Amino acid sequence: MFFRNVWSAAEINVLCKPLLYKQTSQNLGNARLQIRSAFHNSRRSARRPGPDTNPLDSINVESGPLYARALFKPFLFTIGVSSISLAGCVIWEYENLRAHATSFLRRPGTWLHAHQKRFTAHMKSEPGPIEKWWKSLKESEKVFYPILAANVLVFGAWRVRSFQPFMIKYFCSNPSSIVKCLPMVLSTFSHYSALHLAANMYVLYSFMPAAIASLGKEQFVAMYLSAGVISSFASFIYKVISNQPGLSLGASGAIMSVLSYVCVQYPDTRLSIIFLPMYTFAAGNAIKVIMSVDFAGVLFGWKFFDHAAHLGGALFGMAWCYWGSQQIWAKREKLQQYYHSFRKDSR
Repeated sequence: MFFRNVWSAAEINVLCKPLLYKQTSQNLGNARLQIRSAFHNSRRSARRPGPDTNPLDSINVESGPLYARALFKPFLFTIGVSSISLAGCVIWEYENLRAHATSFLRRPGTWLHAHQKRFTAHMKSEPGPIEKWWKSLKESEKVFYPILAANVLVFGAWRVRSFQPFMIKYFCSNPSSIVKCLPMVLSTFSHYSALHLAANMYVLYSFMPAAIASLGKEQFVAMYLSAGVISSFASFIYKVISNQPGLSLGASGAIMSVLSYVCVQYPDTRLSIIFLPMYTFAAGNAIKVIMSVDFAGVLFGWKFFDHAAHLGGALFGMAWCYWGSQQIWAKREKLQQYYHSFRKDSR
C-alpha cells in the first residue's frame, strides 16, 4: 500500500479551483458573483482594511460575454505548454542519465584510488544541514518540496496588498481577461486560502509516491504540468459554453490527474478517510465516485467548485495511464537522439 489515510471522495472533491464570479453593470445576465472559501468574506472598510479582506471587493475583475473564438489562443497555448513540458522533461531525463553514467565511469577501480578518495573525503568540509536534509529525502519528496515551495511563495504574494491586482491578473485563470494564456499555468500554483493550500498539498503528498514509483520523476513532472494547463483549458471550455465568465485558481486540476492515474493504475489499493481510518474502499471505486460528482456538477451547473477543471484533470490522468505513457513518453528516444546529436555538435 502506497499510502494510508487519504481524503474520502467528498473530501477530495473539496480541493477545488474555486470559481469567483463578479457581477458587472454591463453584463448582469451573464455574470454572477460567487465567492467561496478560497477568498475570505470579510469586507473592506473605508479607511483601515483588514489583512485578510477579499481583494475582489475593491478591484474590478474583467467580466463579459464569452465567444468560441476566445478559445483559439488558449488551445494553442495548451498544446504548446504540454509539448514544451514533455520535451523539457525528456531532456531532463537524458541529462540525469548522462550524469549518472559519467559518475559511474569515473569511479576508482584500484585499491590505491579508493584510499585516495577516502583521504580526500576526510579533507573536505562536512555538508551543511540543508544538504544533509536534501540527500535524506525520498525521490518523491525531492519533487514534492519544490512544488510546495512554489505554491507557498505564491500564497505569500497574495498576502501583500499591493501585489493583489497583479496576482488577480496573472495568477487567476479567466477566459474573459485580456491576459488569458499565462494564467492558465500560473493559476495552478496559486492559492489564496491557507486551508485550500494545505488540503491540496496534503493530497498531492499522499499520492505522489505511488505516481512517481510508476512513472519516474521526469515523466511525473511532465504529466503534472500538462495536466495543470489542460484542466484550465477544460474550465475555459465550460465557461464559454455556459457563458459564465469568472476566475479560477488552485492546483486541484493537476492533482486530480495524479489521483486518477494512481486510482486507475492501482485500482485495488485500499484507501481510507483521514478521520475514519477504519473504513476502507478501493481506489478504483473512489475515482468513479469523485468523477461522478464532478460530472454532475458540470451537468447541473453547480457553482461550488470548478468541476470542469476537476473533470478535465481526471480525464487527462486516465488518458495518460491508458495511452499517453505508452504512445508518447515511451517513444521519446528520437527526441533524445536528436538532443544528443545537438549537444555533441554544439561543443
